Amino acid sequence: RQQKWKSSVSTQAKMPPCDFVPEKYESYPYERMQKIREQHIAPSLRTYYRKPLLLHQGHMQWLFDHEGRRYLDLFAGIVTVSVGHCHPKVTMATQKQLARLWHTTNIYMYPAIHEYAEKLTSLFPDPLKVVYLTNSGSEANDLAMFMARVHTRNFDIISFRGGYHGGSPYTLGLTSLTPYKHGVANGFGCTTTMLPDVFRGPWGGSHCRDSPVQTVRKCSCTEGACLAKDQYIEQFKDTLNTSVPKTIAGFIAEPIQGVNGAVQYPRNFLKEAYQLTRERGGLCISDEVQTGFGRTGSHFWGFQTHGVVPDIVTLAKGIGNGFPMAAVVTTKEIASSLAQNLHFNTFGGNPLACVAGAAVLDAIEEDSLQKNSEVVGTYMLLELAKLRDEFEIVGDVRGKGLMIGVEMVTDKDSRRPLPAEEISHIWEDCKDMGVLIGRGGLYSQTFRIKPPMCITKRDVDFAVEVFRTALEKHLDRAA
Repeated sequence: RQQKWKSSVSTQAKMPPCDFVPEKYESYPYERMQKIREQHIAPSLRTYYRKPLLLHQGHMQWLFDHEGRRYLDLFAGIVTVSVGHCHPKVTMATQKQLARLWHTTNIYMYPAIHEYAEKLTSLFPDPLKVVYLTNSGSEANDLAMFMARVHTRNFDIISFRGGYHGGSPYTLGLTSLTPYKHGVANGFGCTTTMLPDVFRGPWGGSHCRDSPVQTVRKCSCTEGACLAKDQYIEQFKDTLNTSVPKTIAGFIAEPIQGVNGAVQYPRNFLKEAYQLTRERGGLCISDEVQTGFGRTGSHFWGFQTHGVVPDIVTLAKGIGNGFPMAAVVTTKEIASSLAQNLHFNTFGGNPLACVAGAAVLDAIEEDSLQKNSEVVGTYMLLELAKLRDEFEIVGDVRGKGLMIGVEMVTDKDSRRPLPAEEISHIWEDCKDMGVLIGRGGLYSQTFRIKPPMCITKRDVDFAVEVFRTALEKHLDRAA
C-alpha cells in the first residue's frame, strides 16, 4: 500500500489519481545507500536536492521513492524518458529480445539493426538516409564533429555560447557552459559565437520566437522584418570574419537549447546561419538530443521547426526511452567519408538497443505523443505565462511542445537572475509537494520542464498549482 506522507509545504492542488501500485521496496536502508554513495560513487556525479531522492520504481509520468511516495516527473531523467517510465510496449519488446539475443557485433547481420535503420531513416527528409548508431549523445556529437572534419577536410567548428553538446574531451570544445569546463586543454578548433537569446541577449522582443509565449520585452520590428534576427546574424558574420579560417568544417546548434534552459532563437536565424556556414564550405549539424522524437509538438524533429535541412543530425536521450543508445543520421556521401578507414563501435546498434528504439518509435505513433506534446505543451506554456504575468520573479516562460523553460529573475526590468539559493527553496518546495523539475541556465536560474510526453492536462493543472504555491511561499519568506 502507498504510504501517506506529509510535506513541509501544503498545497490545495490534488495529485491526479494513478491506479499503479509500486512493489514493496526491499533494498538497503536509505542511510546505507547514502554511505555507499559517499564512499564508492565518483563525487562528480552529484545528486539533486538537500535530501536526495531514493527512487525505486517508475510508471509512465510517475516515479515512486523507497517509502512509496509518488512524484510527477517533469524532468524525465533529464529529457530521456520520452514515452513514459517502463512503457509496456518498450518493456515487452526488450524482454522478448533479452531472451533471444543480447549482443552480437555489427560485423554480422541481424534483423534488429536493419529493421530499425529503415524505420528511423524513413522519418527524415532526403538526403538524410544513412545512420550510424552509438551509445550516448556525447559519442554521437563527437562522431558528427569527426565526420564533418573528415568530409570537408577543414577543421574549425562553430557553436553557440550556452550550448551543451556533451562532456567528452572532443565535445567539451563545443559545450559552452562554465560548470562543465575543466582546467585542461580542450576545444582546439572550436569557436563559440554569440547566442541569439531574445530574452537575455542585447536584442529581441515580443515577436521573435516560435513559441505560444513571447518575451515581455517590446519589439521595434516591423511586419515581416525581425531586427533582432538581423543583429544576431551580423554577430555570426563577425565570428566568420574574425575567429575562423576562410573555410570551416561546420556549425552545430540545438534547435532549442536544452541545458541552458530552453533558449530559443529568432525565427529564420538558423536558416541564414546555415546558408552562411555552407558558403564557407561547412556542414550544418543539428543536435536533436533533447528536441527530437516529437517533443516540440508541431514537428518530429526540432530542425523542421526552423524550415532547414541539416547535413548531419545527432540523436540520443529520448531515442531509447532510457536505454543507452544514440545515433548520427547523415547523407550517403558524408557517411562514405568515414569508410576510407576503419571506424568501429562495439555496442552501437546492438540487438537490444535497436529493438528498444523501434518500440519507442511505435509507442510515439500509437500513443499520438507528438500531438500530445503539442496540445499539452501549449496548454502548459499558456498556464505558466499566467504566473509570469502575476509574479515579478517569473521573468520569462518559453518553449515549444513539452520543451519548456521558466527563467527566474529578481525583477523583470533588470532581468537579473534570481539568486541560486532562492531558486533552490522554490525547487525543493515543488519536490516536497510531489513535482520534480529540472534546473538549467548560465546561473542555474531557469526551471527546465521536459516531462515524459504522455503527461495530461490534469497533470499540468496539478503541476502549475504546485508551482504557484511554491512561488507564494517564496514571497512570504522574502516578506
